[in-house]
Amino acid sequence: MTTSSWTRTHQPETESEPQGQDAISLGRRIRHLRKSRRMTLEELGAVVGTAPSQLSLMENGKREPRLGMLQSLAKALEVSIDQLLGAEPPSRRAALEIALERAQRGPLYESLGLPKVRTSARLPMEALEALVGLQAELERRMNEQVATPEEARRANAELRGIMRRQNNYFPDIEAEAQKVLASVGHTSGPLSQHLIADIADHLGFTLHHVSDLPHSTRSVTDLKNRRIYLTQSQRTDHDPRSVLLQALGHYVLQHGTPENYREFLRQRVATNYFAAALLLPEKATVEYLQAAKARKEIAVEDVRDAFAVSYETAAHRFTNLATEHLGIPTHFQKTHQSGIIYKAYENDGVTFPQDHTGAIEGQPSCRKWTSRVVFDVPDRFSAYSQYTDTPSGTYWCTARTERAAAGEFSLSVGVPYAHVKWFRGRETTIRGESRCPDESCCKLPPSSLAEKWSGFAWPSARAHSHLLAAMPPGAFPGVDETEVYSFLQAHSG
Repeated sequence: MTTSSWTRTHQPETESEPQGQDAISLGRRIRHLRKSRRMTLEELGAVVGTAPSQLSLMENGKREPRLGMLQSLAKALEVSIDQLLGAEPPSRRAALEIALERAQRGPLYESLGLPKVRTSARLPMEALEALVGLQAELERRMNEQVATPEEARRANAELRGIMRRQNNYFPDIEAEAQKVLASVGHTSGPLSQHLIADIADHLGFTLHHVSDLPHSTRSVTDLKNRRIYLTQSQRTDHDPRSVLLQALGHYVLQHGTPENYREFLRQRVATNYFAAALLLPEKATVEYLQAAKARKEIAVEDVRDAFAVSYETAAHRFTNLATEHLGIPTHFQKTHQSGIIYKAYENDGVTFPQDHTGAIEGQPSCRKWTSRVVFDVPDRFSAYSQYTDTPSGTYWCTARTERAAAGEFSLSVGVPYAHVKWFRGRETTIRGESRCPDESCCKLPPSSLAEKWSGFAWPSARAHSHLLAAMPPGAFPGVDETEVYSFLQAHSG
């Protein structure tokens, strides 16, 4: 993104995202300290009171020790907790082992389908150096191939990681939304257009519906004259209430002009969250969901109807609150009829397809998943539910389809098998099996078809020109600055 002349009071970020201790680094440090004291796994296990097999899992970065175990390990190894949790690898070899282990657990290495190399003491130093160097060069070349969308893909993957760590729940935004709702006396039920106008008025803005809104925008806020411009057109894929609430969200959350795509994306997610927290207030929505859980009748379509929002908004809001307030891990997926994933979130261990950057969006969803099967269901008025056995476990998902200007999309919400008891639709007998990312699952055609048609088919691909384009320049990607300023000048009188 390039520097722009957009001007707004910038509020610098003072808080960074919490970073958990790297389990691989910690494990290598424990191993290094144990061996430097000439202790075996059995000897150290006897001192700290745990099985050698459990210690081995910790040293290999496959299990994170609890605080009590960390304290016991520090005492047994004669170091402080700070030394045990030190950021720097204890040796050059340990640093290489950590780098190789991280690489082999990453999506790029997984996508190659290569066997994993055991990072034991028998692996020569030269082999370690070569493997880590090859991985770094492969990542560099892959990044060159990705070219201009790279920043966006990495930023999106990073943001999804933050959302996962917080269970997609952001208490600061919830608090701001509650303050706004309290200012107009709203506590529960659908948020009417009249109340939203009251919110805008309370925040000092007037609303103006126009026919010439710049084509690259959903709304335009005039901070000089405290006006928010919205389109008069009814032909839009977006709930007009959400568009207005998102515009107000930028003001309430004190966003400044984004300096890079990462910041732009985070602001967009924050305002979407803010709008949903107003349309479905935390207290009222949690009470509604808790009552449904007590009856074992949780259903996203009921939340949609109770608060008069779209199914997608209800599904997103469910992911905000399900883990924090109901103790239910979950996942969400928005998939185009072509099979391409447009949006995804998970904190329940489900394995989404991803590229070497960790990006899920743009990847094809498994044909056996609920998100794909639902397109072939004749009944489009009822929710479709299905159990799917996957390499990472059995999941129950419910899905619906919705039509938009870009085509038909499926919206699916799912949970691990252990939590399906709380949901309506659990009685379904439909069951599928997905072996993805194994290519034999759905990426390769059946052998009978391949034998008959391989070498005799030449499709003309529907290539979208935007796939070849660079990211639009500017602080707000794709927005024509001149067009917006000319619009404001024309309406300022």
